[in-house]
Order: sequence, then structure tokens, then C-alpha cells
Amino acid sequence: MRIVLDAMGSDTHPGPEVHAALEAYQLWGEPIILVGPESELGAQFTELGGDTSTVEIVHAPEVLKMTDKPAKTARGKAENSMAVGMDLLKDGKADAFVTAGNTGGAMATALFRLGRIHGIKRPGLAVAFPVQDGYSVMLDIGANTDCRPEYLLQFALMGSVYVSQAFDKKSPRIGLLSNGEEPGKGNILVKETYPLLEASGVNFIGNVEPKEIFAGKVDVVIADGFDGNVFIKTSEAVSKFLIDIIRDQIRSSAISSIGGLLAKPAFTHVRKLLDPSEYGAAPLLGVNGLVFIGHGRSDTKALVNAIRVARQAVEGDVLEAVQSAIRERLAEK
Repeated sequence: MRIVLDAMGSDTHPGPEVHAALEAYQLWGEPIILVGPESELGAQFTELGGDTSTVEIVHAPEVLKMTDKPAKTARGKAENSMAVGMDLLKDGKADAFVTAGNTGGAMATALFRLGRIHGIKRPGLAVAFPVQDGYSVMLDIGANTDCRPEYLLQFALMGSVYVSQAFDKKSPRIGLLSNGEEPGKGNILVKETYPLLEASGVNFIGNVEPKEIFAGKVDVVIADGFDGNVFIKTSEAVSKFLIDIIRDQIRSSAISSIGGLLAKPAFTHVRKLLDPSEYGAAPLLGVNGLVFIGHGRSDTKALVNAIRVARQAVEGDVLEAVQSAIRERLAEK
């Protein structure tokens, strides 16, 4: 399995990427393809004392920065690390591409280099997050801030296939994010999307509020990119806030500190469960290639987990499954 890692993606590149490539080789025994300035990456390996035979370095002299305008820069910087990496994917020299770089830039580059799956109007970002007794996946979380009902319908189709193939969940339950469970609740977009999902053939269980989502009542949550992004970022912020409060209270007195020591294994498990770096990266579903986008602040652990998620998608043949599902949908029309 050949996974491409954008070595110039994270906020502190290329250190986390180089460390992640080395750790990934130790875990899976297969070299990661690192894309970036060859001399800079080589110097990093020399500094770490790493064995360059455990990775493959592909030279890319340009970097797509977080401050760059996505569409303009994706066209203008033809040799940036994202473009070079996705070209490897397009040419069949790699199975998946992972980056912690500019989300808009990654989407624009994927559209220019790989193109959309035939029939897909808008690609969407799907991210896994913890809920009671497992995980749910939300789609879209930021690739499309403004959506039409048909976009959300396609998100549901792609999300259903992704969870089924990558997470081995047959007939995953699909929910539509809303401010109420009843069919008539929600804004205009939600109200117009509801009947499309009912008639789509996916396992649509109706509108869902956040309390149902975190109770584990749904496997895939469908939303426009604006609401999905706010939902995910709020959830991460609240999780960190609660963990910080609990830690401060435990340290507030000798008695609570003793209790904290006894409960430390449980707190460690909860902290790990709620840590965004455990989930690695979000797949950009709807483009002709397996592209995964992580946080700009991704560290080595997050990038290794991103590689793990990419490997799961390759093993589950997610791309072919999504393409097949969309072809079948188009044939029905």
C-alpha cells in the first residue's frame, strides 16, 4: 500500500510529517511517500538519524500556505507539495494522499488534479467523532458552507458507503442535523432535503438533534459545511473545556487529588477518547481519489492516525464503492 504524505502541510512542517513517516514504517512496514523540498526533508532525516530507505522522498519545490487563496494558488503553484502528491495519486503511483495543509487549497487542488466523481455536484469532508458506544461520521464539516438539497442527498449516499466500507457497518443509520426531530423542523434547506433522503434508499432515520447524535442513535450525520463545521468545533471546544475543569478541580485540594489518582485510568481513557488527534484526518469524498485532510495543528500522533484512516479506506476499497453507488444512482434516474 502506497500512502502519500504532504510533508509541508502542518503548521510546524516538516518535523511532524517526517516523524510520522518513520513511525508509520515501524507500524506497517511499508515506506511512506513524503512530498516536499528534497534537501529540507533529507536534512530532517539526517538530524533525526533516520534511515531514508524507510521512506520515499518526492521533490516538490513549492508550498501551498495557509494564507494562500485556494483556487488561485492551486493553479499558480503547479509544483506545490499538494499538487505533486495528488499527481502521484492520479497517475496510479499511490493509493491515497494525506495532508494537514490548507483545507480550501486541498479541495481546489483535488478538483483541478483529480476531478469529481461523475455525477457528484460537490465533494464533502467526513470526520469521525466519539459518541456513546462507538463513533459517528459527520458530512460535510467545512468543504461547502452553502449547500443545496441535492448536495446533502449526495453527502448521504457517500457517507453511507464510506461508513459501510471503511468501518464495516452494514446499512448505517443516516440522520439529518436539525433543531428538532419532527419532519417539519429545520430551516428551508433541511425541510427540502428531508423528502429526498426519505426516497433515497439509504437507511434514513430522520432529523436528529445533538443529543441523539451523542447518544449513538445515528452512524452518519448529514449537514451543510457551515453547520457541520460549527458542530464539530464546538464539540471539540466543550470536550477540552470539561477536561480542563475536571483537572483543575482535582488539583484544588489534597483530598480531591487523592481521588484523582484513583480515577486516573478512567480520566486517561476519556481524554484519549475525546482527543481530535486520535481520528487523524477527514476524507474528501466525491473526488476521483482518496484524499484525507487533517488539522493544521496536527502533530505526529495525528498524522500517524491520518495514515491509519487512509489505509482503512484503501483496504475497504472506498473509492470504487462510492463511484459504484453514484453510478447506480444515476442509472436509476
